[in-house]
Amino acid sequence: MEIYQYSIFERKVILKIQRRVCETSEELLESKLFSEILKSCIKKLEKHDSPLLGIFQGLDIDDKNIERLENTLKILTKIKLDLIPKLHKEYEVFTKDRTLLYEFVEYLYNYWRDYDRFVICNSAIEKFDQRPYRTFNDTVEKLTHLIRGTYRDIQENITGKHPKIYRQVRAGSEVAGIALPKKINMPKKYADKLKDVPIIRQTLLYPPLVLNPPMNKRTGRFEPASSNPIDIVNINPGDWLCYPAKVGPLNVHIYFNRKFYELGFSLCNLFELVEDHELEKKPDAIYLYGVEQSLNGIGPCPTIFYDDKENDMLVAAVPGEDRFGYFGYLKKMVLTLHNIKMMKKGRFPFHGAMVNILLNNGKRSNIIIIGDTGAGKSETLEAFRVLADEYIRNMIIIADDMGSINIEDGKVKGYGTEIGAFLRLDDLPPGYAFGQIDRAIIMSPNLTNSRIILPVTSIENVLQGWDIDIILYANNYENIDSEHKTIEYFKDPKEALRVFREGTVMSKGTTTSEGITHSYFANIFGPPQYKDMHEALAEKYFHAFFEKNIQVGQMRTMLGVKGFEIKGPENAAKKLLGELH
Repeated sequence: MEIYQYSIFERKVILKIQRRVCETSEELLESKLFSEILKSCIKKLEKHDSPLLGIFQGLDIDDKNIERLENTLKILTKIKLDLIPKLHKEYEVFTKDRTLLYEFVEYLYNYWRDYDRFVICNSAIEKFDQRPYRTFNDTVEKLTHLIRGTYRDIQENITGKHPKIYRQVRAGSEVAGIALPKKINMPKKYADKLKDVPIIRQTLLYPPLVLNPPMNKRTGRFEPASSNPIDIVNINPGDWLCYPAKVGPLNVHIYFNRKFYELGFSLCNLFELVEDHELEKKPDAIYLYGVEQSLNGIGPCPTIFYDDKENDMLVAAVPGEDRFGYFGYLKKMVLTLHNIKMMKKGRFPFHGAMVNILLNNGKRSNIIIIGDTGAGKSETLEAFRVLADEYIRNMIIIADDMGSINIEDGKVKGYGTEIGAFLRLDDLPPGYAFGQIDRAIIMSPNLTNSRIILPVTSIENVLQGWDIDIILYANNYENIDSEHKTIEYFKDPKEALRVFREGTVMSKGTTTSEGITHSYFANIFGPPQYKDMHEALAEKYFHAFFEKNIQVGQMRTMLGVKGFEIKGPENAAKKLLGELH
C-alpha cells in the first residue's frame, strides 16, 4: 500500500504525504513512483537508442523484463552482484556487464534528480507529534538520506568497492512545505472556490536552488478588468497551493497552480509568511497565478486585476501559460496590488529601494532611490555593501524594490514590502552569486536576464517606519560630465515632479522594452491605472518633502551605459556616501 500520493507533471514530481515517507530501501524500490520513474527513464533511453540498454542483453524491453530489472535493483541493495546468478538465476542477464549496469544506475539516479521535486505535507490529518514542524523537517531529511543511501548501496554492490569520495547531493526533495486546510475569513463567493486549497505554513528549501522557468522576461503591465475573475475560474484544490504573503502591512493570498510550483515556492525568499493569527483576517488581496480558463474578454490583456469595492478586496489573475512562467509576473503583480491598496489608504507608493545607513562617523541617514526596472536601485544597494568596510558601520535594507511613504505626526516615513531581493546577475560584481549561494534561488542562469532571489532584511525592518532624509531618482542613462553631476538636488517640487513624472530609463532587457523608455513616476505598477488618485498624492507628498527639508534629487548610476554596468553604481554609491560624511 502506498504511504503517499504523488503526481508527475511537466518535469515536476510532487509527493503529498500525511504520515511518513518510505523508510527502507525495499519500500522505496517497491513504490509505484520508482516504477514509473524507471519506465520513463528507459523510454527516454530507447528514444535515443542508448547503449545503456545493453543491460537487457537483447531481451525485449517490455513490462515483464523491466520488472525483472526492478527486482534486480532491489536485490542489489542487500547483496553483491556476483551472488545474484547463484541465488537468483532469473536475474543473471543484468549481471553480465558490470560496467554498463553501473553506468545505467548512475544515469537513473541523475534522471530522477533532474526533476523539480516537491514534498507537501498536510499534518492536520494526523499530527506527527508535539513538534510537527520539526519532525516534518526530519522526515524530509530522512527521505534524502534514504534515496542517496539506496543509490550508494546498489553501486557498491555492483562494484564491490566503497567510494573514497562522497558527494552529499540533494537526492530527495528540493522544496518541501507544510500546507494545511484553513478556514479563511473571505466573502462567500471566494470561500466557495478557494476554501479547500491548502495554505502554506512552513517551507523548507535546499539552496542553492537552480530553476529554469519557461520564460526569462516580463512584458506589458497589469490592467484593471471589467469583471471579477473569481466568477469565471474553476479551482481544483489538488492542483493549487496558497502562499499567504506579508507584503508590507498587507496580507496578500497568492494562489499558484502546480504548473508554477517552482515559482510559487520561490516566494519564500521574497515575502514573509503571515502569522497564524493573521489568517483570521480577511486578505487585502487575492492573486490567482496559473488559471486554466481564458481571461479574454474581461480585461485588455491576460494579466489583470479587479477592484472589488463591495468587499474592499483586490483580485488578480494570470493564465497558466508558458509565456507567463517568469517570477516577475508573480512579484510585480503582488506589488501592483500593494501599491493600489496603499494609494487607497492615502500613502504614496514608490518603485525603489530604501536603506538605513550608519556611517563610521556615527551619522545615520535614511535614503530612498526611486527608479524603473534596471535603473540601478538594487545594484546601488549592493555597491554600498562593497564599500561597507571603508565607509559604513551598519546598513539596514528597508525596501529593495517597492515601498510606500506616509505622513505621520508631522513626519515623513518610509516603509518596505519585501524581505528579499530579485536581482539581475549580469549587473552584480563578478562572483557575487557564489558569495550568496548558500541561501540563493537562481533562475535562468544560462540566459539573458538571469536572476537571483535572496533574503536581505527582516519583516520588522520592512514595517518599522523610518524618517526619510534623502529621495533620489535613479538616472541610469546619462553620462557624468561637467554639466551632469553624479548627484544633483532639485530646487523645488515642480522641478522634482517633472523628472519623476517623466520616469526616463534605459531599458536593461529585463522586460521586452528596449532603449530609452518613459513610465509615469518610473512605476507602471498601480499609479498609471489610478492616475488621478496618484497625481493628487504626488503633489501632496512632494510639497511635504520640501517643507520637511528632505533632500530630493537624482543620482546618475550609469547602469544603462555600456561598460558601466558595475562601475557606474559603485561610483554613484561612493559619491553619495562621500556627501553623507
